Amino acid sequence: MLTSHELFGFMSPPLALDILTYTYENDKPLYRATLGAVAEARKLRPVFLERQPRPQRHASMLATLARPALDMVAGNLLRTWLLKKHKQMLGDFLDALGIPHQEGVVEDLPATMDNAKIHTAVDVLVGKYPPEVVAVYLHAFSEMNTVNWPDLKTMLESDPRLQLGGGS
Repeated sequence: MLTSHELFGFMSPPLALDILTYTYENDKPLYRATLGAVAEARKLRPVFLERQPRPQRHASMLATLARPALDMVAGNLLRTWLLKKHKQMLGDFLDALGIPHQEGVVEDLPATMDNAKIHTAVDVLVGKYPPEVVAVYLHAFSEMNTVNWPDLKTMLESDPRLQLGGGS
């Protein structure tokens, strides 16, 4: 499974930019924390990045978010984007699996899941949402929840609908 920083490295530039732009527009504290972490990783003062035009600043931030040292920051960015912007998609996936949740958030995931349910749930998502967004969500879901559902892992590795970098 891909870690959060690897997801930023492999996803298409427009999708990565969408995540950062969404955070800039909807969650200023998280955006500032991300900017601060990026500045620290690049050994810069945050004001240096703040003074750059936004397209240049975001390009620098996204390149830095793909580094292993920023995995936790990248994970926070992904979680927030998924839970706020794509709450319906998370709910649809969990509903298709028959897992009770509260607005896409689950306390305890089952240790195993029926392969047919996984396939059906993925088909539901791919039919309703941009495939690359679905792929990012499923990779993040697997990595952040440390679920061991071999069939989901196999689908993420081999299903052409779930490949990253294909645009959104």
